[in-house]
Amino acid sequence: MATDVTVLARRRPITVARRFYSYVLTGPRRDWVVFALLFAVAAALVSLMFVYPGRFPPVTIAPLILVAGLYLPNRHLVALFVFVAIGLSLVVPRLSLSASTKAVMLTAYSLLMLMMLVVSASRVRVGSVGFHGEDLLVELRDRLARAARIPALPLGWTAESAVLSAHGEGFSGDFMVVEATHGGRHLEVALVDVSGKGREAGTRSLLLSGALGALLGSLAPSAFLNAANSYLVRQGWEEGFATAVHLDINLDTGDYTIGNAGHPAPVRYSNGTGTWQVLESGRGPVLGIMQGVSFPRSSGTLAMGDALMLYSDGIIESRRHDLTEGTDRMLGAASEAMYRRGSVVDAVVSQARSGEADDRAVFSIARR
Repeated sequence: MATDVTVLARRRPITVARRFYSYVLTGPRRDWVVFALLFAVAAALVSLMFVYPGRFPPVTIAPLILVAGLYLPNRHLVALFVFVAIGLSLVVPRLSLSASTKAVMLTAYSLLMLMMLVVSASRVRVGSVGFHGEDLLVELRDRLARAARIPALPLGWTAESAVLSAHGEGFSGDFMVVEATHGGRHLEVALVDVSGKGREAGTRSLLLSGALGALLGSLAPSAFLNAANSYLVRQGWEEGFATAVHLDINLDTGDYTIGNAGHPAPVRYSNGTGTWQVLESGRGPVLGIMQGVSFPRSSGTLAMGDALMLYSDGIIESRRHDLTEGTDRMLGAASEAMYRRGSVVDAVVSQARSGEADDRAVFSIARR
């Protein structure tokens, strides 16, 4: 049997440093090493504060408490904090401070250690160390944004979109998945509203956006919502329902089909009449409730100057106003934007009935 010498030549030599790193600084051994180092530092600080209470005040141990909360697992963290608490109970009485000040100081350190225990428990659930949990959330949020990025369109087409979360949070229950299909001749868009708002729906949005992104272009448009519904039903989420609208548009001819799963009806702008029309036909049930349901599709053609707009319920719904008023308000803003040749998406979002209280998403495509 022949051996590929080039592969063997590219292998890195196993140095002493690499052996030390792989044996000591990975896995459970790393936790023990970090715990031992932090415990040694804590013992040194407590000793210095006890011997030199004026030169080494108790505040010098606060950074160690923060670092331990970020890098130690709970069992090691509790042991370290018990030692620190005993040390502070011995050091603080030696300070030349009033009794009330000493009590406040011990209370503050107790609350700090309790807070870091809560942070540690949350970090262990994610499985991250240090600040990597925040990096992971940022990467997930950016992945949602990339899925909604509109590809380059042929000459004569313009499209824009916006997704805003409730109260400016990092995650939104509304998301979009956009994909150029059929060699760039078609554009498919799925605008989805997952149950919940903000961070509560963020993880569900991420999981569902990945699945729907894989379906776009892989199935016939007529089968897209059926597959999405089957996937969502299989997840078995307690609040596993979602509304969605799916658009498939032929960029050569302007022909389009739309499937709707319990979502607010899309609207179409006619350049001939200068008005927006609500497309009520082709509506099916929400996603994730039951298997075996059907999702009829409506169809049409965009002529020169026409436009289509998809949006979420946060654009037209509010607790103090009915749905008709919110729809009229949205269409008025969109009509004015078309007349002024401005951004339809910006105009609609700025006039959203829910304001900051709900997630908002809008997609608009026009043929110029």
